[in-house]
Amino acid sequence: MLDRKFYEALSRLRLQMSHKSSLSMAGNRKSIQKGLSAEFSDFREYMPGDDLRRMDWNVYARLDKLYIREYMEEKEAVVSVLIDTSASMDYGVHSKAELARDLAAVVSFLALCNMDRLWLYDMKDMGRGLSVGGGRSGFSKVLRWLEKRAFSGETDMLASARKMPCHGPGVTVLISDFLHSGMVDGASQDYEKLLQYLRYCRQRPVVLHTMASEELHVTLEGALNLIDAENQSKLRLTVDARAMDDYERALKGLTDRMKKGCNAGGGAYVLCDAGRDRSQLVFGDLRVIYDI
Repeated sequence: MLDRKFYEALSRLRLQMSHKSSLSMAGNRKSIQKGLSAEFSDFREYMPGDDLRRMDWNVYARLDKLYIREYMEEKEAVVSVLIDTSASMDYGVHSKAELARDLAAVVSFLALCNMDRLWLYDMKDMGRGLSVGGGRSGFSKVLRWLEKRAFSGETDMLASARKMPCHGPGVTVLISDFLHSGMVDGASQDYEKLLQYLRYCRQRPVVLHTMASEELHVTLEGALNLIDAENQSKLRLTVDARAMDDYERALKGLTDRMKKGCNAGGGAYVLCDAGRDRSQLVFGDLRVIYDI
């Protein structure tokens, strides 16, 4: 996990939202409700029973009508984090699983620092999400939960996401290598269906595409027997210059498609290299997900 100095620097940032909060608990996000914060929202005509302290007497002097000043209410928003814990994530000298834990910790810390309501989900067990609120004091629960994640087996990402309850408008962060047949195969459009479902739930999608350095910069060559980490199927393959070119084109096509689909829905896509320095990744590459 990341150290205290790292989190102190991180506390100056916050996640970008695309919807105003509709929850009832106090927080730091602009709400669709009107309240008593310091940020002015609008005027409306006076109605019997209104607080006379909110009367704008300057408007009354000009228009000879009574108007009330309304202010923006600040409430908590919802940040949901979905982690792919399939076996393919447990790969790499610098493993994608460890990167997923670090990224989930970063997002969770940002949410709690800004008094948002945090939901953590293991995609293999969507029925038992962890709900955390109340600010930074709840971060220790997050770390304990992340340490218990086991990366094994297979995951149906689309089916898992559809099991996520809609707690209100907010941000949903997907942390995965997306190495699943329905996601990689553009013809099936599972990735597009996933984004469509999140938009239906009024979520801003944030896709953190985790890849091992060995997957981004392949150095294998010759005749190889490849074994699928999740279903143990085997593939005999000869890796030569042509195969490398085909792989790089397919990878670029996948990442371009994922980024385009995410941006079209008002979200953010970041390709995350598990071998990259964490500070450069979090404070550099991830800047598109922050409200700064």
